[in-house]
Amino acid sequence: MPGDKSISHRSIMLGALAVGETRVTGLLEGEDVLSTAAAMRAMGATITRETDGTWSIHGVGVGGLLQPSQALDMGNSGTSTRLLMGLVAAHAITATFVGDASLSQRPMGRVIDPLAQMGADFTASPGGRLPLTMRGAAPAVPIEYRLPVASAQVKSAILLAGLNTPGITTVIEPVPTRDHSERMLRGFGAELTVEVERDGTRIIRLRGEAEFRPQRIVVPGDPSSAAFFVVAGLIVPGSDLVIENVGLNPTRAALFDVLRQMGGQIEELDRREVGGEPVADLHVRHSALTGITVDPAVVPSMVDEFPILFVAAALAQGRTVTSGLEELRVKESDRISAMRAALALAGATVTETEDGLIIDGTGGEPLPGTPQGARVTTHLDHRIAMSLAVAGLASRAGVEVDDTRPIATSFPVFEGLLEGLVAA
Repeated sequence: MPGDKSISHRSIMLGALAVGETRVTGLLEGEDVLSTAAAMRAMGATITRETDGTWSIHGVGVGGLLQPSQALDMGNSGTSTRLLMGLVAAHAITATFVGDASLSQRPMGRVIDPLAQMGADFTASPGGRLPLTMRGAAPAVPIEYRLPVASAQVKSAILLAGLNTPGITTVIEPVPTRDHSERMLRGFGAELTVEVERDGTRIIRLRGEAEFRPQRIVVPGDPSSAAFFVVAGLIVPGSDLVIENVGLNPTRAALFDVLRQMGGQIEELDRREVGGEPVADLHVRHSALTGITVDPAVVPSMVDEFPILFVAAALAQGRTVTSGLEELRVKESDRISAMRAALALAGATVTETEDGLIIDGTGGEPLPGTPQGARVTTHLDHRIAMSLAVAGLASRAGVEVDDTRPIATSFPVFEGLLEGLVAA
């Protein structure tokens, strides 16, 4: 699997804040991560790719970011935008963020609110959208902030702003979200503590004005990318495959547990640790899946994987019910509505609710398609494009995806891997 996107973003950002050379192997070279690298170069870091695929990052030190000479183009990357807003918030610089048509429709208010409390100033397009100009504060003001909605991106943006802020910045998350930022911040030398209360609330405290040490980072494989091939293996009769180098951070791997609850045969081989993250190879076999009611508590640990879970549910026996997915309506697209429409075109029985989908599966029979055909609209969303490509493998009439170009944002080799797997 290609490198984990979340860890790749953070490797470049934190490496750019260390004094000295950080070396990264296994970096995901998708368009989103390359947008992060370009932005960090624009703010003073020296970032190069060597011929063997290793990335070298010479940083400017915490507090050393420079004024960019032009707008920072985030492409389609919401992660780049929100995390970089956090970095800029505690520097005396002004930065303008722009993005493609899809990213420009995504609201940034949940990041703007806490960063404004820390002293940053914003001029945004209507609805808190891009293009957006922000003026950082130096010194910024440390805050204690309780996340109103579970979001690793908002949490990370506040912690990144806290790096160059004197005093203690505190983030309280009632529901645990992916913890790559906390792990990597500690690895680079930040003084960060996590206190877990009896009800599961996590209180994260970061002492500002840290001095970062350069690191050697090995990026594990991306579980969100592996998800497409795991589901393909489960729903295509006769499948038997091993997916190598899959990151299994417990804040990211809930999809595989849910699929096992549905009857999926997913075995972990050679469980190990890579770069401080748990990793294994996954042995996947075709399985008779059964519909379930998905516990909303797992949403933060698999929020990006619901589009492909919907595909698995469409091939399961019985009904699958999902809820608590409001976050999916403000991703690269409204993933609830987009997947409902696309799966219906492929012949699935799908009901859309305010915060999820109810899917009555085929019991393992191929999706029948519809008389008007299944040319599905992806809305420039890479995960919908890949999910529907997998659905097409288990469809009598096939599925035509209107635009596969967005796949390059996270998984540039997806189509080649899928074609090779089908041929095999």
